[in-house]
Amino acid sequence: MEILHAAEFETRFGMMRCVSSARGLAYVQLPRASGRGLDGWRRRHAPGAELREAWKPNQRAVRQITEYLEGKRDGFDLPLDLRATAFQLRVYEALANVAYGEVRTYTEIARAIEQPSAVRAVGTANGANPVSLVIPCHRIVAAGGKLGGYAGGLRMKKKLLAMEHAQPAEGDLL
Repeated sequence: MEILHAAEFETRFGMMRCVSSARGLAYVQLPRASGRGLDGWRRRHAPGAELREAWKPNQRAVRQITEYLEGKRDGFDLPLDLRATAFQLRVYEALANVAYGEVRTYTEIARAIEQPSAVRAVGTANGANPVSLVIPCHRIVAAGGKLGGYAGGLRMKKKLLAMEHAQPAEGDLL
């Protein structure tokens, strides 16, 4: 039986939770998260896994996320256990390449993975990102700069982009 380790911690945005496996960080639960949440992720990606509260396996991830949210870090150096489709993994790789302080559109991500007609699928993959913040899905906006959905809510997305002083790659998106 697989064992997952979870650690809950307080941030300036509210309570968060990291879940890791033996391979790395697998899930980050944002404060006031919308969507299926940890239970939905576990049903789909870790059925039958035992979830244990454990600080030590998540200590590095918690520290890095906290530093990021305090404006002391602009990237992450963590092993990840991404349980995703091949398409989602390509999207996550493209998201990870969006630099701190920049934004991209769903269309730009679709072009980056060489599937320009897959804009909606990119949006769906973006919304399924299990490690928000670490893979910066908050840096993705709709055409014209409109803020799309975010697991932690649009208020959190706006605050994250403001904290990063996010600048569009092309044109005036924000």
